[in-house]
Amino acid sequence: MSSYKSTSTPVDTKPKLSAAADIPYKNPTRYRSLAGALQYLTFTRPNITYAVQQVCLFMHDPRVEHMNALKRIIRRSTSGYCMFLSNNLVSWSAKPQHCPDPVPRPSIEGYAFVMSRQDIKLPTSLQREGTGTPEKISVSVVSSISEVSPDEWDSCSLDATGRQQFNPFLSHGFLSSLEESGSAVEGTGWIPQHIIAQDESSNILGVVPLYLKSHSYGEYVFDSSWANAYYSYGLSYYPKLQCSVPFTPVTGPRILVRNTSHRDQVFDILVSAMKDLAVKFNVSSLHITFPTTNEWHKLEEKGFLQRIGMQYHWKNRNYKNFDEFLMDMKQSKRKNIRQERKKISAQNVTMKRLRGSEIKASHWDTFYKFYRNTTDNKWGTAYLTRDFFHRMGAKMGDNVLLVVAEEGDELVAAALNLIGGDTLYGRLWGCLPGAYYANLHFEACYYQAIDAAIELNLSTVEAGAQGEHKIQRGYMPVTTYSCHYVLDEDFKRIIDDFLVRETAQVKLVMKLLQDSGPFKENVLS
Repeated sequence: MSSYKSTSTPVDTKPKLSAAADIPYKNPTRYRSLAGALQYLTFTRPNITYAVQQVCLFMHDPRVEHMNALKRIIRRSTSGYCMFLSNNLVSWSAKPQHCPDPVPRPSIEGYAFVMSRQDIKLPTSLQREGTGTPEKISVSVVSSISEVSPDEWDSCSLDATGRQQFNPFLSHGFLSSLEESGSAVEGTGWIPQHIIAQDESSNILGVVPLYLKSHSYGEYVFDSSWANAYYSYGLSYYPKLQCSVPFTPVTGPRILVRNTSHRDQVFDILVSAMKDLAVKFNVSSLHITFPTTNEWHKLEEKGFLQRIGMQYHWKNRNYKNFDEFLMDMKQSKRKNIRQERKKISAQNVTMKRLRGSEIKASHWDTFYKFYRNTTDNKWGTAYLTRDFFHRMGAKMGDNVLLVVAEEGDELVAAALNLIGGDTLYGRLWGCLPGAYYANLHFEACYYQAIDAAIELNLSTVEAGAQGEHKIQRGYMPVTTYSCHYVLDEDFKRIIDDFLVRETAQVKLVMKLLQDSGPFKENVLS
């Protein structure tokens, strides 16, 4: 076999699957369940992303040929065994693991007690502009975002993003809704430990959304294999520090600094404070997920390991309407999208986009039922409470866009979006339990989002994590970033080696997906 060449993906990259295959698969629900589970595995197995994307193209009407291809992915991508949670495929391994699942997670109640009783004060000096007199900067940790005024937090966030790139998830309103509703609190394994930098007059110069965590759920940058490796060597991976927006895989600044003459120095002080806090807490690691490209490069210089991932975004090329967007696509893809959209009205479903005050309390109660239907059937855990949606809707106002689907006078499905300065962020989707409407998910989550972005003159639609089926609907792969500060030097070297190989795989997969995209030649150039 010395003359044989290895393959980087378990499906031919010149696809031969056809929507016109003869024999329908008798259990399409099972096909969709397996294909959906494989989509989640692509987070940690990027080498199967292209193959999974191909079989996901036929979830609406699977055939026996498609199911055989799906089975081939599972067989060829595993040499050991598959691991199921309930009926959902969640992991596979080439050899037996020697640690229990899940990895034991130590209590972090003691850490919360320490930080609720005292601040960490790190006095630092900066040179006052135009003088030789040092200006003292104090850095402290607060156990709730409510300890920071909304105006001061939002001033840091807006200066970090710029008003044109306003990111609603970094706002005091969104983050406080997570805490006040009991979604991101100690009881759910997210202990707020936000870092605040102030000058001598108590003016806030910078903030960092930071959490002490006892697990890795709700992060969308997956490190469970790292936790297993720690445990197998008798070490504790949890607790760890997480700099992020809980349950939100959206890129944006993570070190939020006011636009002053000392901006770069305050940035450095806040990063040092995070690293010092990791040492004080004796945690395994500090993770900064979905930072900006600029932050990612800066943090490499400060000893953080670099990791990349992939999402699918739609770009507005100054389209005047949806049909103009379709004209940039290949004929077969354009035809498929038009057929999918026509099926919505054929099922007597009406789509509406509600914004701000148009969204009533009854909408949020119904949407929570939809959300729980999705989580109960797909993930098994609902991260967000009913109260979160009510609080977030009230605080975020016109930055909230709820796409609803109605059959008659009844709401049957909905998709939640947030509106930023130049981006529409798709976040959550759900429908009535037991209901099925062909292509409604595509319409509510992708096509309505494109319509809204064109109407609002937004440059981008970010439609959430994973989902290779988005590609054929105009959402193309983009790179996402994360940074990881690992305190154990031996594990740091091992993880760094893993990330080098993983990065090469992600880049290869992105190239394959770009090359098989739905757009006409030269549209993306």
